This record gives sequence, C-alpha cells and structure tokens, in this order.
Amino acid sequence: MASQSIRIGVMAPSSCSYLAEQEESVAVVLDPELHTDRGYGFLVQSGFRRSGNNIYRPYCRACTACHSLRVDTFGFIPSRSQKRHLSQLKRLTVELKDKMDREWFDLYERYISTRHRNGSMYPASKQDFSSFVQSDWQTSKYLHLYENGTLIAIAVTDVLENGYSAIYSFFEPEHPWSLGSLCVLAQIKQARTNDIPWLYLGFQIDACSAMNYKQKFKPHQRYVAGSWIDGDQF
Repeated sequence: MASQSIRIGVMAPSSCSYLAEQEESVAVVLDPELHTDRGYGFLVQSGFRRSGNNIYRPYCRACTACHSLRVDTFGFIPSRSQKRHLSQLKRLTVELKDKMDREWFDLYERYISTRHRNGSMYPASKQDFSSFVQSDWQTSKYLHLYENGTLIAIAVTDVLENGYSAIYSFFEPEHPWSLGSLCVLAQIKQARTNDIPWLYLGFQIDACSAMNYKQKFKPHQRYVAGSWIDGDQF
C-alpha cells in the first residue's frame, strides 16, 4: 500500500496507565477504508496497534516513552534463559487454531482473578474479552499450549501480510514456568515456520517494569519518529 495521509481523532488526555507522573492520549484512525486486514497491516508498520475494531497509537504531547517494538523472527537469537524456556516449550504441544478451545474461559477467569484482580478486566467477562481482542475485519489465530493434554496458555495472534501481532496472552497463573515468555517464543517459532519475518509485541516503555520482558527478545526494532530503529541503540 502506497503512503497516504491518515485522518485521526485525538482522545482527551487522562492519567497514564503505565507512568504515574504522566498523562496519556491516543490517536485513533478514523478512515473506514483502513479498517481492513490490509489497511491494518500497513498501519502496524507505522507504529499503530489494534484494540477491538479501534486502531491507535500514543499521541502524548509531553512524553515519547512508548515505542512500538517488533522482533526479527528470522534473526532471533535466544538468550541463556530463553534457551531454557525453549527446552520447556519442547515438552509442550503447541497448536495454532482458528477458534479457542471450549475451556478457554475457565483458564482466562483463573488468570484474571489471580493476576489482575485489581485491574479493569476484573471480573472476567466473555463480552469484555471479545470486544478487546476480536475484530470484524482482522484475521486472528489462537496459539494453544498444552501440557500432557491440558490447556495451560493461549496467545491471541493477528495474522498480517508481513508479520504476526501479539494481541493478548493468558495462562495458568500458578504454573511454575514463565508462560508469558513461552507464549512469545511459541509465536516466534510459529512465525519462522510460516516464513513470517516480524512479530509485533505492542508498545515498549523502558520505565515500566511490566513491559521490560519485550526488549529481551533480540534482535528487535523500535518505531521512533517515523522510522524503525535497531533496538541495540537504546
């Protein structure tokens, strides 16, 4: 898709969910013709992300801490701890499906109740989950991780023309393994199998400890001031 102007609507500032001293605002894409799988694939390459049917990216006047981050799946080199996680992943069964297994909500409910009881997604709701991760125009897949036949994690993954986009993952909250990292590694492995060059992990904020796991997957790039830049520069 050739470059084009994009009409956006800017939301009013509110307290930032990630940096306590900052206010956040987002730019939301208004053009209906871009709300397609092809249009969204183009916008992801320009630092945008999807929530439900909305396509957005940060538009904060006093802060530039948020950077879209994407992992080079072909060039990915696991760290020592990631090699250990990959060994664990080999002991699991991984399946990429068009729909989630019937027991998905029981797993999701345990995850939200244990990990996010104080968050906006508690109590767990099928309707809220659907409005957040699903879209009328975007193809999503569901990466399932099983241990001895038992479902322990699901990673919701948008399938784009030149990449996968990690939308949301949930997993068995009391499991001793780092299932969040295993979900990312499983997505990288699936992308390489299907000749997909990039895995988009959403926004990286260095000062937010909850997001620092993303920059551990290398090599990666960040979208800064209109260009994708090698992550080693940060």
